[in-house]
Amino acid sequence: MEILGFIFFVLSLIGYSSTLRLLNVNKYFTWISGIFIQIMLLYSFAMLNLLRVGIWAVTALGVLLWGGRLILGYMGKVSIHHEGIHLYDVWMLFLGSVMALVLLHSPLIHYDNFSHWATIVKFLNYTGHLPGAKDTIISFTSYPPATALFITQFVTFTGFHEGTMLVAQFIMIWAASYTIFATLRDRTRGLNSMLLCLTIAISYVFNINIRLNNLLVDYVLAIITVAALVGIYIYQNRPKMLAAHVALFSGTLLLIKNSATFFVIIIACYYLYTLIKTTNATTKINQFLMIIGKFIGTFAVTVLPFIWWELHVHVTFTSSKHEISASAYQSQLAHDGMKGFLSIGQAFLHQIFNLTSLSTQGFILINVGLLISWAVIKYLFHHPNNLIKILGILDLITLLYYFSLLGMYVLSMPFTEAITLDGFERYMSTIVVLNLFIGMMFLVYTIDETYYEQNINERSPRNYESIWSKNGYQLATFLVMFFAVIMMYSEINGTTFTNNYNRRSLPVLLTKVAKPWNKENDQKILIVDPQKVEVVTYYSGYLANYYFFTNNATGQAVFSKSEHNFKNNLCKYKYVVVPKYDKSFSKGMKKFYHQKITTGFYRVHSNQLEKINK
Repeated sequence: MEILGFIFFVLSLIGYSSTLRLLNVNKYFTWISGIFIQIMLLYSFAMLNLLRVGIWAVTALGVLLWGGRLILGYMGKVSIHHEGIHLYDVWMLFLGSVMALVLLHSPLIHYDNFSHWATIVKFLNYTGHLPGAKDTIISFTSYPPATALFITQFVTFTGFHEGTMLVAQFIMIWAASYTIFATLRDRTRGLNSMLLCLTIAISYVFNINIRLNNLLVDYVLAIITVAALVGIYIYQNRPKMLAAHVALFSGTLLLIKNSATFFVIIIACYYLYTLIKTTNATTKINQFLMIIGKFIGTFAVTVLPFIWWELHVHVTFTSSKHEISASAYQSQLAHDGMKGFLSIGQAFLHQIFNLTSLSTQGFILINVGLLISWAVIKYLFHHPNNLIKILGILDLITLLYYFSLLGMYVLSMPFTEAITLDGFERYMSTIVVLNLFIGMMFLVYTIDETYYEQNINERSPRNYESIWSKNGYQLATFLVMFFAVIMMYSEINGTTFTNNYNRRSLPVLLTKVAKPWNKENDQKILIVDPQKVEVVTYYSGYLANYYFFTNNATGQAVFSKSEHNFKNNLCKYKYVVVPKYDKSFSKGMKKFYHQKITTGFYRVHSNQLEKINK
């Protein structure tokens, strides 16, 4: 049944993609654009409290589009030109499939999966509606639902499971990654295409704090921003398609996470630059009015879904974690004061200039790499280039992002989290990945401009300045292709290693003693966890809430040695789950209840614990 559901979903996705091809959408954008159109449709249904209907309607529409495309093609009414298979297509298809299979068998481990990202998908999947004020299992109610909606659509047909959720998000990431090949001037040049493949593989190095086996959206924000910027470049001479592209991608970004505003501003700046460069009019005044009109019109459409969401949040909930609120910022400043601000600022500067920081290493790598490339291309190949200018823009983006991130720590995070710079490397990975892609795409374009034959139609295996340059090109192509494959396999093997390493982690052990609950409830559940840090940080509590679909789960690591207190504590709960052996709890059960408890799932009675078989 799950296989049939997967086929149904894939046919739907093909239907949207092929229809967009017929509408002259660039072929490298049809997959991700089709996904975003579905997200916007699902979002509309969800906001109208018709999510279940919407999932079936949106997916069925895609299948109908696929069927219609087949019929029209058979009748000779429509046709799509296919370029054939390129080297990067093989790389993307093969290694993407291997990565997806690994993710399909990956557990969720990271804290934020259970505090929000996996929990919201489970909620949408089993309740069929967005959370309301009574649905206290969802804490971050201000977080927009874009990725959750697409993942929910996927798991509706393939079955709800950690692996299927990860595959759904990977489909979105891989579809967005495919857009970077639209920047290639000559798609037959193996060196250029493999450099972009290598960029994809390297980007996962800077995403190592969360990897692809998590539902967190930090990498998603970066790769979608990259796709949006590439689309502006590709559609710069097609005004209507350009406006539609910017509105769709920017609007979707705003519905992924509130912090996406920073990346939408980057897109807006490049869009405005493109309008200034490409808009022609009889007078300067007319040109100015046309540019402003197009810009404002596009972003008026862009922000409408987000405004709808903000209105929904403020009408439905009295307050929410990490929401955009001036009063919340004022309260935070009043609570921490200038002393707190300075403490956070000092910690922030120390982290930035810490050479062991992965994000700092990424910043240095991008700067050194582009500086060397600029010098080699200019002085060795005698080709002036703009790589220094691009590097300056990337450094400016990084600097502005530093200020944005510092503002988030000061204004919207609790002081105890902000002073430790909670999630710093994860947040910074987004901008490092974004700059890496932008820098490498410009570098590849510049390399193409240095080739001996600039007429792409005239290029052939014989078009080289000398036999030495030909041999050098072939060697470079082989080495880049080798490292592109090796580094992608490194990510695949790293994910596999992480999965094996986490075999004794709390989320995995929990699956061995109890089945997940799929009906929202308010049962009080105690999860016994010998790791105090997991209890103090609410990790075990969030995990139990997600797994048993309740907001009354509590983690506990320390138990009273008093019989009265021990029993009174247990009597507060309806169920007790012991995923891994806890010495203090087992001793208490042996002493006060005369029961031998190791691991398992139990119903609490006044004088005993009744084990419930999985």
